Amino acid sequence: MNRETMIIIGGGLGGLSTGCYAQMNGYRSRIFEMHEIPGGCCTAWDKGDFTFDICVSWLLGNGPGNEMHQIWLELGALQGKEMRHFDVFNVVRARDGRAVYFYSDPDRLQAHLTELSPADARLIRHFCNGLRKFRKAITVYPFLKPVGLMGRFERWRMLASFLPYLNVIRTSITTLMTDYSAKFRDPLLREAFNFILYEKHPAFPVLPFYFQLASHANRSAGVPEGGSQGLSDSIEQRYHRLGGRITYNAKVVEVLVEDDRAVGVRLSDGSEHRADIVVSACDGRTTTMELLGGRYLSDDHRRLYEKTIDEPGMIFPGYFALFLGLDRPFPEVDPCTTHLLDEDVASKLIGLRHPSINVQFRSEHYPELAPPGGAVVYATYFCDIEPWRALSTGPEQRTRVRHGTEVHTLPVRRGTAYYAAKRQVKDALVDHLDTCHPGLRDAVVTRDISTPLTQVRYTGNYDGTVLGWQPFVDGGEDMEEAIKKHGPRLPGLANFYLSGVWATTGGLIRAVGAGRQVMHFVCRDDAKEFTAHIDESAPPPTHRVIPVGPDVPRQAAAAEPAPKRGA
Repeated sequence: MNRETMIIIGGGLGGLSTGCYAQMNGYRSRIFEMHEIPGGCCTAWDKGDFTFDICVSWLLGNGPGNEMHQIWLELGALQGKEMRHFDVFNVVRARDGRAVYFYSDPDRLQAHLTELSPADARLIRHFCNGLRKFRKAITVYPFLKPVGLMGRFERWRMLASFLPYLNVIRTSITTLMTDYSAKFRDPLLREAFNFILYEKHPAFPVLPFYFQLASHANRSAGVPEGGSQGLSDSIEQRYHRLGGRITYNAKVVEVLVEDDRAVGVRLSDGSEHRADIVVSACDGRTTTMELLGGRYLSDDHRRLYEKTIDEPGMIFPGYFALFLGLDRPFPEVDPCTTHLLDEDVASKLIGLRHPSINVQFRSEHYPELAPPGGAVVYATYFCDIEPWRALSTGPEQRTRVRHGTEVHTLPVRRGTAYYAAKRQVKDALVDHLDTCHPGLRDAVVTRDISTPLTQVRYTGNYDGTVLGWQPFVDGGEDMEEAIKKHGPRLPGLANFYLSGVWATTGGLIRAVGAGRQVMHFVCRDDAKEFTAHIDESAPPPTHRVIPVGPDVPRQAAAAEPAPKRGA
């Protein structure tokens, strides 16, 4: 059968990417999105004169020199915008006030860490040497084509490009960061290294720390002008220019199947829509266990969605997030700091996994989020959903009709205990922040709070997760094995594919990469040559570097042009 039409479930970045690449390859696609706006987890909202951005703290591939960057340019995500790059990836501040500045540049990092702990000079040099090698390794890391669809020569060429880095890759992927950091003599470094990536990831080896820092050092993990919603809107506009259609407030409740073939979807309003191909880029468990009723699952998939998903640490947790709109800036602050907490503060933070919070003065990354003379603070921590579920008396999501249209993400009443708990956490965080930055409490003019249940309401993601399967544990590894075995499909069900974060592991670049890669499989199945091209409707992005550090006065931290790199 000649397949020409496609329905995509979910208008997050995975669904938008799938739609863009479908249009580039001659398919007529339509996206159904439950929310009123595009982006899924990659979103922001206005509160008075402030914009509260809940997603992009760094964007892998926002600078050239790697295949990740090409994907963003193909999706029109960065064109016409300024990319902002910072010297420091994160600051970790201990309970006694001492701080570690994790410069992504290995030379500056080595000098800073050695000054903090001369006794650890040898281990510091070892870590920074690995980072130097990774800065070169990520330039050859493959993102554009599924390895499973590469020919013999392509695989050989890929492996040959990795040969100079095999040793550092092998050792960094087999050593947990918790074990590596335990070798430091200085107690501060011993603890701080676990929080380089803002939160503590107990199952992460050293490799993802190298990957993120190396991308940041190469000026390819900064932030894009316009923030998270701006990123989503740009890709949505690219999709429209390519001829795609998006229907909002459209909640898919069933994938229609006839003769073991996906033939369309049924929405919550009862309407049915048909297409030759159906791609699900929404929550993985909802897709497999609800939209398809648990049918067509391999043993691998059934184990993942009936057992593994509920085991501790198999999926990324959700976040508790506090936003504060301030009526004045705090120019002496660092843009991003992880605070290690004492027991008194930590005990008040419901659902807290590790005694730490990440605090970003978000308007340092995105000045456009705050009105002139104001600032935005974004304080978060990894958060278990169950304590919040126990406090909530309302439904996790409810569909209501407004002005003749079904709406699925409106607020729901959760009861007095839930709201009292939110106030408790808010007060504890504001008290802590005011201690660190005197006068902050009095500068607050507006605020907003998000819990994992908020994430469920807006996206339907299982347990409020923002990234799906965790890598380097059974969940992520089993999912990757299932993809290798079956591709982004379910056995026995024709014309159906999986995309987005549940078909991979990782963040936004993985989500949009999954959209590109699933279209490789669709084209292969239709005996078509996959094609993609860079969006030229706006000029290329510009880049600037913003210096950060203990010796850089914030008010004097003027940006300087980023070095040009080959595409």
